[in-house]
Amino acid sequence: MMRAAGAIGMGCLLLLAACKPIRRVLPFRGDLPPRGAEKMMEHLSAARITDVRYYSAKSSAEVSDSSGTRSFKAHIRCVMDSAAWVSIVPVLGIELARVLLTPDSLKVMDKFHDTYWTGDTAMAKKRFGLAPDLSLLQQALLGQPIAFDPTDRYRSDREDGQYTLTSREKRRFRRAAEDLAEGDTIPRGHDISERRLERTLRRAEKKDAFVVKYWLEPDSFLVTRVLISDLAHDQQADVRYSARTPVNSHSLPTRVAISLSDPTRHAEAVLELDRISLDGPLQLNFRIPEKFKPME
Repeated sequence: MMRAAGAIGMGCLLLLAACKPIRRVLPFRGDLPPRGAEKMMEHLSAARITDVRYYSAKSSAEVSDSSGTRSFKAHIRCVMDSAAWVSIVPVLGIELARVLLTPDSLKVMDKFHDTYWTGDTAMAKKRFGLAPDLSLLQQALLGQPIAFDPTDRYRSDREDGQYTLTSREKRRFRRAAEDLAEGDTIPRGHDISERRLERTLRRAEKKDAFVVKYWLEPDSFLVTRVLISDLAHDQQADVRYSARTPVNSHSLPTRVAISLSDPTRHAEAVLELDRISLDGPLQLNFRIPEKFKPME
């Protein structure tokens, strides 16, 4: 499930300036009536997009990690469940790099240094520190409830003016996920000791446990945030949709914030998407010139 952690390697390559009408996601004011988990699951199931084959957009991206913050523009093209193509363009408009991601491989072409890299996602994790995940990236671009499984069990709640839906892992796993989440508050008395947390994570590793939590708008029930905690590997992916716009009868995000973290690394990307189109077919050209050398 937590291939989520790598997807940001790709997700970090996007962002945009909006030119379509944008509906900002605002917090709900007032008391929310309780909603059962089954009803919330129905809304999430109904919101899943299954009829989109192609996706393209222009973007501007701001990416932050331990090495600093970088900003750039990009063109994005996706064939759902098949490939994602990203062309990175600096201010002057000359293509700087090109990336092609498939379900099991990654290709990177650095046109500034005339170098390239190709390999599977396991090799990509060793080379770049993150294993890109096509599914997470494409679901994030469509504003989907990432990793939602209607056959799983969930518990509903209310938090900060929104509804929440959390996978029904054992309570100790849920609390461990809350304890790992940066910037999230834990109800008084729910903090767990470092020794207990380590013990819980060891149990989670044997169980391959993960916890998924969704935040939903109270009026439209659209997803505003997805938090995926891979307790077995002490990793988290946090995806937030803060603005949407209608495209071909779908409500798609125009602003996506993604963060990935593990015990040694943390990376964030803010993606602002514009000129979104669901028309196809799309060309995903990726030819490496003969003069290019492998990356060292």
